[in-house]
Amino acid sequence: MKIVLLEDVDKLGKAGDIVDVKAGFGRNYLIKNNKGLPGTRENVKEAEARKAEIAKKKEEERQAAIALAEKLDASQIVMQERASEDGTLFGSVTNKNIAEALEKDLGLVVDKRKIALPEPIRNVGRFSVHIKTTAGVEGKLTVIVTGKK
Repeated sequence: MKIVLLEDVDKLGKAGDIVDVKAGFGRNYLIKNNKGLPGTRENVKEAEARKAEIAKKKEEERQAAIALAEKLDASQIVMQERASEDGTLFGSVTNKNIAEALEKDLGLVVDKRKIALPEPIRNVGRFSVHIKTTAGVEGKLTVIVTGKK
């Protein structure tokens, strides 16, 4: 029996997939619990159209993520922090500080959890910070930390 899945089912398939299952499982579990529809021509066509729409949306999101990563690669932010004579900061620059500076200086809203900073920046200098965007695309941002007294 062919079933068009309406939602993800473990060990069977994802939403929109057309799967072949035993008749009892299809009727008594999938259709009864609104997890699938019978595999009629109309339902199959509708599922394929929905899948194409989802694929198109994912590709658009991926292209937007690539554009954001390219913008991050070409950008740099300068942060002034209090520092000692030898270049050691009195505080530190964290991913939260970088996210706030990105929003303030460049107008880019980036979740602080997407900023891959292994440890806080504690010295004056130029640093390359990796920022993860959606769809597995990653951008590099140059952060310049200068000292002020």
